[in-house]
Amino acid sequence: MGKATGFMEIKREEAVERDPIERLKDWKEYSAPFSDEVMSRQGARCMDCGTPFCHIGMEIGGATSGCPVYNLIPEWNDLVYKGKWKEALERLLKTNNFPEFTGRVCPAPCEGSCTVAISDPAVAIKNIEQAIIDKGFENGWITPRIPEERTGKKIAIIGSGPAGMASADQLNQAGHSVTVYERADRAGGLLMYGIPNMKLEKDVVQRRIDLLQQEGVEFILNTEVGKDISAEALKEQYDSVIVCTGAQKQRNLVIEGREADGVHFAMDYLTTATQSLLDSNFEDNNYIDAKGKDVIVIGGGDTGADCIATALRQGANSVTQFGKHPQLPLARTSDNMWPEYPQVFALEYAHKEAKAKYGEDIRQYCIQTKKFVADENGKLIELHTVEMKKTRDENGMFVYEEVPGTEKVWPAHLVLIAIGFEGPEQPLLKEFGINIVNRRAEAEYGKFTTNVDGVFAAGDARRGQSLIVWAINEGREVAYAVDEYLMGTTALPTVASM
Repeated sequence: MGKATGFMEIKREEAVERDPIERLKDWKEYSAPFSDEVMSRQGARCMDCGTPFCHIGMEIGGATSGCPVYNLIPEWNDLVYKGKWKEALERLLKTNNFPEFTGRVCPAPCEGSCTVAISDPAVAIKNIEQAIIDKGFENGWITPRIPEERTGKKIAIIGSGPAGMASADQLNQAGHSVTVYERADRAGGLLMYGIPNMKLEKDVVQRRIDLLQQEGVEFILNTEVGKDISAEALKEQYDSVIVCTGAQKQRNLVIEGREADGVHFAMDYLTTATQSLLDSNFEDNNYIDAKGKDVIVIGGGDTGADCIATALRQGANSVTQFGKHPQLPLARTSDNMWPEYPQVFALEYAHKEAKAKYGEDIRQYCIQTKKFVADENGKLIELHTVEMKKTRDENGMFVYEEVPGTEKVWPAHLVLIAIGFEGPEQPLLKEFGINIVNRRAEAEYGKFTTNVDGVFAAGDARRGQSLIVWAINEGREVAYAVDEYLMGTTALPTVASM
């Protein structure tokens, strides 16, 4: 374990962030790395609990609690405390294929269930995880692992997001020949185009893709299965197919004026911004621009926050974020007890930037958008809202009611809809003939088999919109299932066995 009295003597230190106003001038990551000395102190706060709830990896109250890939958190915390970074890296990579991603963009359910967090701030698990993997790359400890033997089996994976890449990594190491199909012009899925550069710089994503290629994984880009190549052709050419397309169908806001010029899906906005940044540093003008506009983001989640940060960097005149729910409390309430994920108020990186620029929190709570209004040329000029009140009905269920007299008109030239995803896009599933339940591919967790022989499904395409760490979990687990299907047995680990 770390220092026996570590959590009593050492306070949690937050990640160092660049000045909010200064970082708005570029698209680089907003955080800066901790020093080895700070990381050692933070590792010392871990008590190696008898039951380490930090990696229970389960859902409680509809939210994830603990690490779904069951990272060996107490072990590598102790090794960092002792300065044994290479050994810490070895333990980290036993369970997590891509710590450089989770260490940057995972919401850290491990910290919410940290035992220290019962009465004190949690161990800085996420920051330590990122520090370990970054040091591994910096020191050249991470090198291509090329399988010595090949099985002769061929596997096609549709989608190059975290689930697709995790399954590709595992199956390639098992000796199979793996080909990943991606319809975009760069691999990485939402890691590449759905998460802005200031949260996850794209050379970090490309570095991992390059490593997978060196190890033998083939990526075929600009190729959409169902259009550029048929499902039948894949089934004929490969011994197994895994569908890891994610949950990319965005939830729409079907109200009056939705067709106005200036109303966009959040992911379309984020994707075009990142693609233009990577292609030409915005010189191609092939993106949705917020410059000089009054911007409203509808949706209070991470995607909405990413839209805020992007609009600020583009030079928006104003940015406002609408949320359906009331403001979260400053501390856990009696119905959100440890080890559940803490539903408490926080300022995300984007909100800190907006507050620094505008002098106040830009979030509006319990707001419902009623309609969009365009001018005679069809361009968006305003948005109408009403406040909502959250109450319980006669059955004890929460319902929202409009508050009379709270109608308001907001100037708006750009509205970004960030209210979640409905599931995977349906045409691909239908082309394979995969059974669809609740708009998702029907495939039992642990087996991942669909009704089509040799075709598996994993990640958000199977479970619906979720966390990157669950995608990695499912990518690892489906690899185990596919290897066993092809070979009759498997030496790959399951997540639960770790």
